Amino acid sequence: MSALVTGAGSGIGAAIALRLAAEGHAVAVNDLTQEGAAATVAQITAAGGTARAYGADVSDAAAVNAMLAAVTADLGAPKILVNNAGFGHQAPFLEIAPETFDRIFAVHVRGTFLCTRACLPAMLAAGQGIIVNVASQLGQIGGVELVHYAGAKAAIIGMTKSLAREVSARGVRVNAVAPGPINTPLVEALSEDWKTAKRAELPLGRFGTPAEVAGSVAFLCSDDAALFVGQTLGPNSGDVML
Repeated sequence: MSALVTGAGSGIGAAIALRLAAEGHAVAVNDLTQEGAAATVAQITAAGGTARAYGADVSDAAAVNAMLAAVTADLGAPKILVNNAGFGHQAPFLEIAPETFDRIFAVHVRGTFLCTRACLPAMLAAGQGIIVNVASQLGQIGGVELVHYAGAKAAIIGMTKSLAREVSARGVRVNAVAPGPINTPLVEALSEDWKTAKRAELPLGRFGTPAEVAGSVAFLCSDDAALFVGQTLGPNSGDVML
């Protein structure tokens, strides 16, 4: 089964791509640049898996459509889509430039929309498919100096629930994961004060690892998750308890 993972050049996306490849999927690894995607592909192939690299900006509709055409020609139409592409930015609300706000939403929200819109028709035609959207616990509880990021992640959770209601009966399962702080370059770029305070708030007392998030995504992509529809799993060190 082929799987497309966006933003998989590093961090959580790379861990997801590696995990899905290890479970036997042919993985289309997307990143903003071909070079970034190729680094993850090299790890997968070194471990004996199947993967191809695709550089594309997920906020660009033409780039997404061209990527999907290439993925379909190389690996077949994706039966699994993991919308993971994103980036972080921290600033007090009044210091967030409109351009930065727009870019956050373009990559996280528009990117999720465009990639889903590109992949969904083939899934519906086949009567099967799995979509996993990577949100954040900040989309559930908010975050100081992260209004734009938290807002975008909240939008992804809403999109997940809505699309799940629309297409689940047609064989396409749509779910999300909302990780807490994970030891990735995105979180490492946040201020030390923020990280220290956040770590102290967590019942587990530590941030997670990309591999731990990948486990949740792999579960949602498996037959064991057949009854999970429109759900948001929370590998978040206890930051959010539902």
